[in-house]
Amino acid sequence: MARSSNSKRDRDGGRFLALPHVVLESEAFKSLTGQQVKLLLDIAMQLTVGNANNGRLQASWRYLSEDRGWTSKDPIKRSLGVLQDRGLIFCTRQGRLPNKTSWFAVTWAPLHHHPDMDCGPQAHPRGAYAHWVLKNASSCTETVLTPRPISTETVQSSRPLSTETVPI
Repeated sequence: MARSSNSKRDRDGGRFLALPHVVLESEAFKSLTGQQVKLLLDIAMQLTVGNANNGRLQASWRYLSEDRGWTSKDPIKRSLGVLQDRGLIFCTRQGRLPNKTSWFAVTWAPLHHHPDMDCGPQAHPRGAYAHWVLKNASSCTETVLTPRPISTETVQSSRPLSTETVPI
């Protein structure tokens, strides 16, 4: 007989965020700072059942400051840029005045297109985080430190240290 499981009874709260291991193990995710991970979670926790609102997730100042505890706009702006660069989120609508906020989609879930989006349904870069690579990674196989040779010219050209005392 199969074990009966009641998922609501087995966990705290009703909603949860399903973050696939393939995302957590990607280089794009592993290279994030703590603030960037927090912003990614703050955006992704807005997903509804079945990801029906993916593409309409927001990172507005009002939502992040009042509901999520952010205290400055600058780290939000920098973190949004990093998350988009690494392909973890995708901007589906650019915010504009007077009252339009930017919308984002997470790239590990399918996009649910909305007519107010600035992009088409095919523009969603599904799984873009998996293709991100650290640009400054060096592929050095061996590092050898070589000492600087001392020559007579090096010794003769060096200036003697000053013997004057400086009053304190």
